Amino acid sequence: MSNQLLDAPARASFRSGPLLVLLASALWGTTGTAASFAPAGASPLSIGAATMGVGGLLLLAIAGRSAFEVLRSGQLRLLVVGALAVAVYPLAFYSSMALAGVAIGTVVTLGSAPVFAAILERVVDGVRLDGRWAVSAALAVLGLLLITGGGWAGADANTLLGALLGLLGGAGYVVYSWSASRLMRRGHGSRAVMGAMFGAGALILLPVLALTGGPLLSSSSGLAVAGYLAVIPMGLAYVLFGAGLRHTSTSAATTLSLLEPVVAAILGVLVVGERLDVGAWCGTVLIGAGLVLVSTRR
Repeated sequence: MSNQLLDAPARASFRSGPLLVLLASALWGTTGTAASFAPAGASPLSIGAATMGVGGLLLLAIAGRSAFEVLRSGQLRLLVVGALAVAVYPLAFYSSMALAGVAIGTVVTLGSAPVFAAILERVVDGVRLDGRWAVSAALAVLGLLLITGGGWAGADANTLLGALLGLLGGAGYVVYSWSASRLMRRGHGSRAVMGAMFGAGALILLPVLALTGGPLLSSSSGLAVAGYLAVIPMGLAYVLFGAGLRHTSTSAATTLSLLEPVVAAILGVLVVGERLDVGAWCGTVLIGAGLVLVSTRR
């Protein structure tokens, strides 16, 4: 009985933090499969702008007046930094995949995020990361490389540029996650922070959508894809992510988000008809082991 009582706070902490981040990551993992149904002429910029631009307005609507309280709280600099990172992330990430391929774009963007998070928390917040996090992050990144391995053969200028954009996307993801976490720890609710930050980011992304979104928004299939991406892997997922981020460090959250490519790979097999080799399945297992380690940190 005593052991059960001692484990109860740990279970509650998992449900209110890492579990919500994992659920958000699972929803993010559906974006690639959904985007595969977009019209052939739809650009990666338009898909990224539609996903987080329209989704940002949705989060702002969900937050309501509480989002404007964040604006009036005197934390404008932190909010602006987060909003700029919100705008940079999808444009860099989708462009990285278009130039370097889905494999390399995913590896560089998501694989670099835990490293950027560790550096940011260490330099800015003075957080010391333990060996458990290092092992879990290493397992997850190695697994990610196995899932998407082989894409570096014959790398050209587009591949290198795509890799650089992937690094920019990974940094953007970490910066807006860190900014949101800081705002929440200063007393703001998760919905208010997400609504304010992503609503401000939408002010940058919607003009990009207006310039590039013709092929995406001119057909019923494109509208359906854009609507799904904005509502489910953006709107719903970021509500879950914001709630989980209140009880999860930035470094842990970015490592947990590596569940996204696992879900993407499985959906690619089940829905799109792709095939995974033995190395890719081994990578899936390694990522799972890394996620278990980091999500059970006390």
